[in-house]
Amino acid sequence: MGREDQIEEREVLDSIFPDEITDISETEYRISIALDIPDDKEEPPIMLLTVRYPEEYPDKAPFLELSASQNAIPHPHLNIAEDKEQLLRGLDATIEENLGIAMVFTLVSTLKEAAEQLVLDRKAAIVKAHEEAVLAAEREENKKFQGTPVTRETFLKWRETFLKEMEEGRIREEEERLAELKKARIKEPTKLTGKQLWERGLAAAGQDEADDDTVIEEIQRLEVGEN
Repeated sequence: MGREDQIEEREVLDSIFPDEITDISETEYRISIALDIPDDKEEPPIMLLTVRYPEEYPDKAPFLELSASQNAIPHPHLNIAEDKEQLLRGLDATIEENLGIAMVFTLVSTLKEAAEQLVLDRKAAIVKAHEEAVLAAEREENKKFQGTPVTRETFLKWRETFLKEMEEGRIREEEERLAELKKARIKEPTKLTGKQLWERGLAAAGQDEADDDTVIEEIQRLEVGEN
């Protein structure tokens, strides 16, 4: 009965997948499975499931092989060469549940759904990672606008820093003041002649007689020299 079941199932599959199924031998064929990914802008991934009947099928599981179609455009969220073992292992439970009856259509449907869900999960993971990165950046930005909670420890630390800065500022100002005074003492005062003092009004009343005599003598000397 095994071979009769195999022929009957093959005829049913031919009516379900008229353009997707290709015979390799009397007991082996390949089914092309195009995935349907909602809102996917990429070229739909296409998997090739090769099925080979053992003599005891359907009482024994079929031999299965999964590959990508030739010249297929790589999909960013599905690599059949790397994912095939995971996808085929996902069929183990379905195979166990269907031993004794034709199961290839059920295996194709289960495999298609699993691959589509794998793509959706990976796309969702990327979106989630991006959202978490954005939220983390926002949290870091918000920290700039949040003050440090005031406690006794934080206040004492601030007070110590504030007093230290004040003292450093006072010392710096004092050093600058002393430097200016020192500079003023070193600078040689400009000596003016008696006539210049007189003309500038610096020979003011209140100077002692010695200063007056000096000024007058200087003026007279200048006038004699000019004559």
